[in-house]
Amino acid sequence: MLAHLSISDIVLIDRLDVDFSGRLSVLTGETGAGKSIVLDSFALALGARGDAGLVRDGAEQGQVAAAFDLPAKHPAREFLRANDLAVEADDNLILRRVQLADGRTRAFINDRPVSVQILRELGSRLVEIHGQHDERALIDPAAHRAL
Repeated sequence: MLAHLSISDIVLIDRLDVDFSGRLSVLTGETGAGKSIVLDSFALALGARGDAGLVRDGAEQGQVAAAFDLPAKHPAREFLRANDLAVEADDNLILRRVQLADGRTRAFINDRPVSVQILRELGSRLVEIHGQHDERALIDPAAHRAL
């Protein structure tokens, strides 16, 4: 479960730290409040494609870190073991992504450098993000067979 999200120098966000409880968390706000920036930042930490445009004006780099509290039998633990990234049962799993202003990115799992592909594969085992228009696939005939 996501325990903490830290964002710095991403788009309009100078610094944001959010602690999540073990219950339902909801991002709400008016249009333009920054909900999408928070979600895009979170996706970056999970291995989404980076872009130099994400770095806040005037900053050399932006950074996003997402800390997860994983149950002992969480499926992601097997992936971590298989990639020599295992964490102790009582330790948080921290995914971190640095987006440089020149377009390059760096990815880390518990402060160990990893490829973005590894970060993306692990991220897909931890989180599913659904948007407000996800149901559109239901009315797209090209998606019917896959569904």
